[in-house]
Amino acid sequence: MRILVTGGAGFIGSNFVRYILSKYPDYQITVVDALTYAGDRARLADTEDRISFHQADVSDFEAMNRLMKDIDCVVHFAAETHVDRSIADPGPFLRSNILGTEALARAAMNNKVGRFHHVSTDEVFGTLELGSSAKFSETTAYSPRSPYAASKASSDHIIRAYGETYGLPFTITNCSNNYGPADSPGRVIPVFITNAIQDKPLPIYGKGEAVRDYLFVEDHCSAIDLAIHTGSVGETYCVGGAAQRNGVQVAETILQALGKPKDLIQFVRDRPGHDMRYDIDPSYIESKLGWKQSVSFEEGIKRTVAWYQANESWWKPYKEKLDLMRDKGLYSEKQKAVQ
Repeated sequence: MRILVTGGAGFIGSNFVRYILSKYPDYQITVVDALTYAGDRARLADTEDRISFHQADVSDFEAMNRLMKDIDCVVHFAAETHVDRSIADPGPFLRSNILGTEALARAAMNNKVGRFHHVSTDEVFGTLELGSSAKFSETTAYSPRSPYAASKASSDHIIRAYGETYGLPFTITNCSNNYGPADSPGRVIPVFITNAIQDKPLPIYGKGEAVRDYLFVEDHCSAIDLAIHTGSVGETYCVGGAAQRNGVQVAETILQALGKPKDLIQFVRDRPGHDMRYDIDPSYIESKLGWKQSVSFEEGIKRTVAWYQANESWWKPYKEKLDLMRDKGLYSEKQKAVQ
């Protein structure tokens, strides 16, 4: 199979490339990435001799059209990410996540690609009430509450519209919060880990009550693998990690793994419009495709911490770059705690 992976130098995309090459060594992988703040080709260093890499913007239709020649499957990770960045400046999110997804869908149709898999998020569903037993599922109505979530919701609708209108053979996965090796030092778990390694405060929004459903990245990759190989065209699959944790619990798990004191926890001003709880019901993908979560949160954190301890030469310059971008005014004061 010939797969085009967009955003393949990003956190989840690079883990997916590595997962696929390990499981299907005969597959031909083409990676496209704009190499903005979220992309780093160094994540693919150990796969360079087995992939074809192209630096390009997914919103460039002509470039995407050329790259999709003879491609069997597109797996679309490329997106502007991080809620706080979208609050500071929504424009890039609209251009990349909406217009970029449309350009890819159009190019896929033009090249008669056999499967277009769109990677989305649980944030399109909005928020759940703290303490409730409600969960997001494939039938949950969309109710995005941040510019990032709205742009991802729009991209989901574009893919479905292209399926209904033009016959795009698509599948979609909506996943919960991914974590694992090579995650951007601007996201919460890497911020906590790298700060703790350096004995710096772990900044937690508000009172640390907001709850997320954490999914180890390799488990997410296995779900996408099943979706593109055995999933039905036109289907959406919700992928969750069965790991409900609030900010304090996440921080304490990381500090325990590193043997660091809890007094490194620091509470900071809350995020505007902060969604208080996410939780995904993965029963549909479990029953239809046989997917199962395999890595517990505690084990996943231990593996993630070990990776950051062993790869300081990668994350330290990356973190310094993000700090420099933040200092130049990319983030407003309200968003400086965690990118």
